[in-house]
Amino acid sequence: MSAQLIDGKLISAQIKDELKAKTEELFASGKRVPTLAVILVGSDPASQVYVRNKKKACEYIGYKSLSYELEEKTTQEELLELIDKLNKDPEVDGILVQMPVPKHIDENAVIEAISPDKDVDGFHPVNVGKLCTGEKGFVSCTPAGIIQLLKRSNIDITGKECVIVGRSNIVGKPMMMLMLRENATVTVTHSKTKDIAEVCKRADILIVAIGKAKFVTKDFVKDGAVVIDVGINRNAETGKLCGDVDFDEVSQIASYITPVPGGVGPMTIAMLMYNCFEAYEMHC
Repeated sequence: MSAQLIDGKLISAQIKDELKAKTEELFASGKRVPTLAVILVGSDPASQVYVRNKKKACEYIGYKSLSYELEEKTTQEELLELIDKLNKDPEVDGILVQMPVPKHIDENAVIEAISPDKDVDGFHPVNVGKLCTGEKGFVSCTPAGIIQLLKRSNIDITGKECVIVGRSNIVGKPMMMLMLRENATVTVTHSKTKDIAEVCKRADILIVAIGKAKFVTKDFVKDGAVVIDVGINRNAETGKLCGDVDFDEVSQIASYITPVPGGVGPMTIAMLMYNCFEAYEMHC
């Protein structure tokens, strides 16, 4: 058996094209288009790449993009003042502060300063709480993207046993709540889980976000499982990008699998754009 690839590039492009068509309709009717404000503090190279990709996505879809590139020495007070100004601006629909911020700035204070109705990253405690209670709110982009990958690949979630490897606030925990919302039976594993391979082997859908290159081998996966690899690592031997799953091994026994790169990664920005349109509709 050889797994069918879940093409994140293709599915993310479909989502962006759907949003582009909606935005073109707004423009044609003389209405304002969605506006996303992106704040970068410092000059971290990886963050600069992420911000650039978000700007490109805005440009492609037709959103207005506001860019604030602040010096490393920017104080927390100055950053919070800018966020407050954007919160009060009725023309701004979404606010994103690229993480990580410099060490002298409290990340939680920044997240909580963003108005929940402009929190398109889905990190604000209000939106996290809404996810837990089943209310409508913004959902963290990577887990939301994984749900779209499954649904648009016609993979049934209802009643399936789902095992999530990793319990981070960004992926593992919101992923658990989303899979419960989709009526899966969910187990979350982590660094203290005993016999983790045996737990993972129960999964109909295995979602891996642990940050360890090729951690999940074929011994973790039952025949025919759907495997979603959230990890992105640099292979120490080849220098190439790889996931948390040993793709060559696992793709021989899984029914579906996401590649790295080109699987989950592209979905994160697509869902950020989706959240921005949702915020726009909320404000209009």
